[in-house]
Amino acid sequence: MTRPTERSRRPTGATVDPGFPALKERVITRTGHTYYEDKDDLLYDRLRKRMRVRAVADCAAYLALLDGPAGRDEWATLESDITIGETFFFRYAEQFAALRTTILPGLIEARAASRSLRIWSAGCSTGAEPYSIAILLRDLLGEALADWSVTILGTDLSAAALATARAAEYGPWALRTLDMEERARWFRRTPARPGLPHGGYALRPAFRSMVRFERQNLMSLIDGSERIPGNFDLILCRNVLIYFSPDHVNRIVRALSDRLNPDGWLLIGHAEPNPAFSQWLHPVALPGTVAYRPADMPVVEPPPVLMPAIPDAIPVPLIPPQIAPAAESAPVPVLVPAAPAADHPLSPGDLLAEIRVLADAGETAKAWRRLHEEIDGYVTDPVLRYYEGLLALDLGREREAEKALRGALFLDRGFIMAHFQLGLLLARIKRPHEAARALDNALRLAQGLAAETILPEGDGVSAARLAESARRALNGIAGSGL
Repeated sequence: MTRPTERSRRPTGATVDPGFPALKERVITRTGHTYYEDKDDLLYDRLRKRMRVRAVADCAAYLALLDGPAGRDEWATLESDITIGETFFFRYAEQFAALRTTILPGLIEARAASRSLRIWSAGCSTGAEPYSIAILLRDLLGEALADWSVTILGTDLSAAALATARAAEYGPWALRTLDMEERARWFRRTPARPGLPHGGYALRPAFRSMVRFERQNLMSLIDGSERIPGNFDLILCRNVLIYFSPDHVNRIVRALSDRLNPDGWLLIGHAEPNPAFSQWLHPVALPGTVAYRPADMPVVEPPPVLMPAIPDAIPVPLIPPQIAPAAESAPVPVLVPAAPAADHPLSPGDLLAEIRVLADAGETAKAWRRLHEEIDGYVTDPVLRYYEGLLALDLGREREAEKALRGALFLDRGFIMAHFQLGLLLARIKRPHEAARALDNALRLAQGLAAETILPEGDGVSAARLAESARRALNGIAGSGL
């Protein structure tokens, strides 16, 4: 295996191809994705994939192809490839708690006379976000949904992502925050096929029929070519703005605010708020998150948070996870990954971000290979070992997954998510005594933390929610007679 120091000195295509700077400039200008300004290698890797498919020799030839008769179709494919579709169902538990307990109930009450709701998921990727909203609304409205006119629109730049969204079939990675009960309620299992070697999960028609999709570039809100009218009650534009320049962000947010009803709501990603937004929007503090309303909307203190109407989602890995030795030590609420070797070019956080981007784009096998290129340099990092286990599960490598997740627990015996996920896997593969021990470890460690503590690597799950999920899983083992 090439040593990290050798790999870090090796010239890349982005540095040796003289046509790359011009191509990069065109891509960023067209898409607005300034995210790639300092990520030449990542962008070049995605460009090279298309150059190989189209059998062109270099960036200059590829740019000529984009400017030629086939350019329109090729741009659509390239835009799909460079769009990073990081999404999963009920992503960011705090925001979905706010939607479930405050935002959507308030909108339902306000629209009781017209019985209509209009919702826009901008940058919806493969559809998990608008479908999650559909699930919430069906639960909140119940049988009354039949008397409502509900429009949920999902838009994205990526034609490939939208094709996946319309098909509404997902692998375990996109369902990683759902427990087995929720998977059974909202999805049906599908058989193995290319791309999903261990089968997938098809969203049930009742939810699928509530959402429609359109291809749309948010840059069109700026240049005036957009086709989406206003009067939305709720707009979600989460983890999309981070790809644009500050000027573009402000102009996009202003355009979004103009398309809200006077008492509507806007949700953006946790890392995206900006004081400049106060020109058009008023921030509203909700438990664990911030939402926005039109600036002229009267400020009203949100009502107390109620218990969620549907079971909270807990992160369940790609397929089912495994266990670790019984943890007898005190809980460790925060994981601190070991520092990489002094000559290592990537921090653990950078490597993990790279791995997640690949997995979220559906390239689980590539993510697995990439992690294994580097994992020897991070032998004492429990978080990377944990993700090694999750990726192995998605690939059906249960034995390797158990080894990796046990390794994570050897390095950090207080790693609550590893105990929980491994317990679920052991239950699935009919090892109930070990499963119960792992789940009991997760429950005990979670109970040792403040209820509202957000668990490391839990995708927003709190200690209280994890504890409840562990209890459910333990009851399931007891009730199954295993």
